[in-house]
Amino acid sequence: MKYVYLILFYFLSFTSIAQTDDLYQFWNEYDFSKDISQNWVLQFDAGFVTSSTAEYENIFHNITQVYVRGWAHYYLNQKWKFSVFASNYSNKNVPELNQKKAREFRTGLQATYSLFQLPSIKVNLRARFEDRHMETDENYQEAVERFRFQIKAVCPLSTFGIETKKIYLFGSDELFFKTKSKVSGPDFFDRNRASLGCGFELSTVKIEMAYVNEIMPRSGSDKLVNAFQIKGIFNNFFSDIAKSFKRKKSAVDEGDGDLK
Repeated sequence: MKYVYLILFYFLSFTSIAQTDDLYQFWNEYDFSKDISQNWVLQFDAGFVTSSTAEYENIFHNITQVYVRGWAHYYLNQKWKFSVFASNYSNKNVPELNQKKAREFRTGLQATYSLFQLPSIKVNLRARFEDRHMETDENYQEAVERFRFQIKAVCPLSTFGIETKKIYLFGSDELFFKTKSKVSGPDFFDRNRASLGCGFELSTVKIEMAYVNEIMPRSGSDKLVNAFQIKGIFNNFFSDIAKSFKRKKSAVDEGDGDLK
């Protein structure tokens, strides 16, 4: 029992000494997907981030990140979805990078699992491995590996007496771990990201709005990000000469925000 008290004492002492830099950001992303078959879906997304700084509290003070990303998703069955992506990032004044600018090429593998689903709530687990190659001040690409683990719950508002399944609430928490590097720093634990928001589904279009709280423990000065996020999701957006295929949604989709 004494070891528990020692750990708590150490944690409280550390948090009281460490400084915290607060940042306020606006995240927005636009996702475009195309069903190829019952098992395969292609996706393209793009977005950018604006942020306050230590000197200016305006959430739109400057653009800190712009990115584009391409995905391929494979649905093994009702419970499992496997994904691969490649992306390009333009980073500027991003809090976790130890320099002003860093171009980044990122690839990743992802697995999503439908943990359980009830009429009132659907829960997914997600694991992602990212291979990040970031440009250093010496103009060479440094490799950084990152591991992410997320739990996400989706709750249709019809649960609360509203006669529609087109509106839903969602919440998630995600842990990030990374390898040590010159650009991203010596810390193994990268951050904790928690979000709470709501989504609106209109035919093939969904709009999601969320508040995101991100804590990044760092030596000397921790980073705390408060972000407002907007995401536009356009299913089967890309037209085709042949008749468009419409995939039947599975359990793993519902836990990610798609509602039947």
